[in-house]
Amino acid sequence: MTAGHQDLQIQEAVRTQRKRLLAFIRRRIPNEAEAEDVLQDVFAELVESYRLMKPVEQAAAWLFRVARNKITDLYRRKKPVSLENEMAAFAADGDENSLLLADILPATDDAPENRLLRETLMEALSDALAELPAAQRQVFIWHELEDKTFREMEEETGVPLKTLISRKHYAVQHLRKRLRTLYTELFTD
Repeated sequence: MTAGHQDLQIQEAVRTQRKRLLAFIRRRIPNEAEAEDVLQDVFAELVESYRLMKPVEQAAAWLFRVARNKITDLYRRKKPVSLENEMAAFAADGDENSLLLADILPATDDAPENRLLRETLMEALSDALAELPAAQRQVFIWHELEDKTFREMEEETGVPLKTLISRKHYAVQHLRKRLRTLYTELFTD
């Protein structure tokens, strides 16, 4: 593969995936500058992969996997902050919807208390998802866990965009209520 051909493949990947990849990163990293840094790191790794003669077959999937890893690395490097302070900060911004599940899960180390807390939270999330009507549950899973856009869902299912957004809204309200109850039980006196 020639360097010119590699450059064209890299340019195509950047052109077609940049917007979607940045949206994916921004949902997980609220700081715009940090999100842009992660995006640049992902594309730098793509270039490096091609330069090391390891061309990427499934560029989109590869880019999102690298982005996920970079986000995880970023959060590992950050100083730990208490959940109460994080939730208070989001509430003060008037955007409590922005708090992600990853933001409240305990560290992924093997400490027994973290393992137990993580299992408890994931079990509560699973139970809360099971309580949702099938259509709401599916939209939530597609959007939050599979990173599908509402437009993609609309094209695949034929369900109107506003209906999909409404289903996600109701799912989030239910999950927030259920997880807030668990949070209160676990973290308040």
